[in-house]
Amino acid sequence: MTTRIISAAVALVAAIVLVALHSTILINLAVGALSVMAIMELMKAIGYDRFKHQMIACLVFAGVDALAAFLSYRLDKLYFFSYRFYLGIFILAMCILYLRDHKSYDFKDFFGMTGLTVLISYSFGTLIKLAQDNTVVANVNVPAQQQGRAQVYLIVISLASAWLADSGAYFVGTFFNKSGREVHHPWPEISPNKTLEGLVGGVITNGLILVITSIVFDIVNKGFEVRYIMVFLAGMAAALIGLVGDLTASMIKRQTGIKDYGKIMPGHGGVMDRFDSALLVVPFMYYLASQGLLITGVNI
Repeated sequence: MTTRIISAAVALVAAIVLVALHSTILINLAVGALSVMAIMELMKAIGYDRFKHQMIACLVFAGVDALAAFLSYRLDKLYFFSYRFYLGIFILAMCILYLRDHKSYDFKDFFGMTGLTVLISYSFGTLIKLAQDNTVVANVNVPAQQQGRAQVYLIVISLASAWLADSGAYFVGTFFNKSGREVHHPWPEISPNKTLEGLVGGVITNGLILVITSIVFDIVNKGFEVRYIMVFLAGMAAALIGLVGDLTASMIKRQTGIKDYGKIMPGHGGVMDRFDSALLVVPFMYYLASQGLLITGVNI
């Protein structure tokens, strides 16, 4: 437990620093590294790491995707080298490698590696969009001088909605266990420790935690207004969406026979062990934010 607390504290400090520097290239480097490591962990778990050149192509794409975003969102210099361009190059490269290695590399490997890379990069890339794409907050009329703070708020509640639901579920489930009441395990083969009581508790507490977090931001920021009812509902929905990501990642671990995806965070596992729920939740929160359902600008 001590190891878990220490590694979590270190990760929290690093996260705070990166969120504070969200408009710099540091967050692109950090998110790009996380994306690359998540893809490596999944490839290794599935056994795709035996295809060395395909692995290199996948990892290069993930890194380029994170760094190219800085050129687009912050420097406004991405004209010719657009997403469709380097995605096309990646697909072309994977097709050429497929044709070259067709005797040992079949269509399931081709689509598996290509799809996995694009999906993971897309999810992590959405986090960068929240951090650096000003149109997300500008479109809901947040004043220019408050747009940076609005982006920080959206990053915080997006990650919080992915990570804190599991903590709420753990404490509520533990309470029911210790009280001697009967608990129900709806997914014993996938995640035997999760209970239905914990799930309900996690859904409700997640909505409440986002509301409390929003109140703090609302007090100190006068350039945007929080839509509290939608934030509460989004928190509850995010808990369920995050659970799908969590269970999906757990099922992959069960089917591949591994305990953790990696060891980058002692006591917590790898990148995929920490971001499995966030990979689905962050795009969901981004969509709500882009539609003006979480915050709206106010006149100051």
